Amino acid sequence: MTRPRSHARLPSIFVPHGGGPWPLMDLPFMPPEEGPPLLAYMQSISDVSAEPSALLVISAHWEARHPTVNTAPAPGMLYDYNGFPDEAYRLQWPAPGHPELAAEVRDLLRTAGFQPAEDAHRGYDHGTFVPLLAAYPDPTIPVVQLSLKLGLDPAEHLAMGRALAPLRDRGVYVIGSGNSFHNLRALFGRDPSAIRASASFDEWLTDTIALPAAERDARLVDWKSAPHAAMCHPREEHLIPLMVAAGAAGDDVGRVPWRGTMSGMHVAAHHFG
Repeated sequence: MTRPRSHARLPSIFVPHGGGPWPLMDLPFMPPEEGPPLLAYMQSISDVSAEPSALLVISAHWEARHPTVNTAPAPGMLYDYNGFPDEAYRLQWPAPGHPELAAEVRDLLRTAGFQPAEDAHRGYDHGTFVPLLAAYPDPTIPVVQLSLKLGLDPAEHLAMGRALAPLRDRGVYVIGSGNSFHNLRALFGRDPSAIRASASFDEWLTDTIALPAAERDARLVDWKSAPHAAMCHPREEHLIPLMVAAGAAGDDVGRVPWRGTMSGMHVAAHHFG
């Protein structure tokens, strides 16, 4: 039986989504002690004050010329990874889509000066289905996935989040999905200097999201000036979903509900509201 939908204000969050299907399954090249804490955090994402009316997910694994929403009533699965065990390609998370919310997202973005687009065929990529399969194993809450905008301009993505902030007051849970550290060469190399660099960048992010909104957003726009920014994000697509979550945060002060490691590198979740 479906529970009644409530319409309370929901958080805006930035979730570390692991790597490929990890941590939903053990992988021989990942330290075995690192998966369970990240999985437990993912499971906790659903622990909010009221059941969401919908989930709006901004994944690092979708970039488009213009901000684009998936409009399918029943999106499929997009296994956008390779080289993993067969069971990684049998994972299923058949959450319903929400064409009406997708249309509202487009309207809000258009009003804010963007030229939004739609995609009726794209499935849920692993930035969406990996953390949310853990959080919502019974996928009854409708989902809309929103792309990043090519160019990865942090100011533009903060503006996207600000445009979407009113949805939170109608029970839409805004979820940015990426990683606060994303340098694959460093992850697999496990260089101690990279571990120290990731710790410095993690500390900068923690300090930044706790600032008042105007200061927070100014620092996020200038994130490349952070300690070891280029090493932690040689390409920033995994950080940019944080900008959308922060933009949607309004005046809510950020906090770190979970901090852990991936191959020794420091990663964290960032929540607002």
